[in-house]
Amino acid sequence: MSMVPIGVFDSGYGGLTVLSKIAGLMPQYDYVYLGDNARAPYGTRSFDVVYEYTLQSVKKLFSMGAPLVILACNTASAKALRTIQQVDLPQINPANRVLGVIRPSVEAVGNFSKTRKVGVFGTTGTVQSQSYPLELAKISPDIEVFQQDCPMWVPLVEYGEYASDGADYFVEQSVRALMSKCADIDTIILGCTHYPLLMPKIRRFLPQGVNLLAQGDIVASSLKSYLLRHSDIESRLTKGGTVRFLTTESVDKFSGAARIFFDGDLAVEHVDL
Repeated sequence: MSMVPIGVFDSGYGGLTVLSKIAGLMPQYDYVYLGDNARAPYGTRSFDVVYEYTLQSVKKLFSMGAPLVILACNTASAKALRTIQQVDLPQINPANRVLGVIRPSVEAVGNFSKTRKVGVFGTTGTVQSQSYPLELAKISPDIEVFQQDCPMWVPLVEYGEYASDGADYFVEQSVRALMSKCADIDTIILGCTHYPLLMPKIRRFLPQGVNLLAQGDIVASSLKSYLLRHSDIESRLTKGGTVRFLTTESVDKFSGAARIFFDGDLAVEHVDL
């Protein structure tokens, strides 16, 4: 029988932190990860470009048999998900599904915040999209949201400098900028899948007791619940326990960088979109 995997997409490597948690929680399924590394980062690109690139990647994963695609990229979730769900899916395949990382993240926030003051660290594109304030307003209108873009954080991670002393300045600068907007922030969403690698440094500069939410565990738990509620999708998925990696960049480059985010053997293939 042909493999029917869960597709996971990101513009770069950060989505591997999400895939790692999903596959760790549900190792029985087959997975295929697509990183559009040749055109990363998406964070500073326009809505139209992010939508176009994301749609191409979703179609690629559909063509490889995935009936369900997770956009493990906050920028793609913010700038492309809604249009793909509402406009493109009905034309491509109404039985398929595309899910993002923002909705599960905001659904989890209410369980952590007591002051109802929540912070978001994100890329410039995610912050400018206002996706987190808009989604939180729908689910928890009593929560006030404060955002801070962190343009240097993704490069720090992708160039392997996330643990270096030189990263301290940029992390401290962004943390102080966010907390200066509201001293009562008690919960912060890491609104980029690269940022979990910076968590030790972020915690160092945050006031004690502030909750720091990484998206991997949240998205994995949300997806498990989704599959339990949607047997029409779950029953189509094959359970071979395999993970396949695709990149639009050099296979060697991807293999080297991906080991920062994902443990285990990486069978990597190059694809064109």
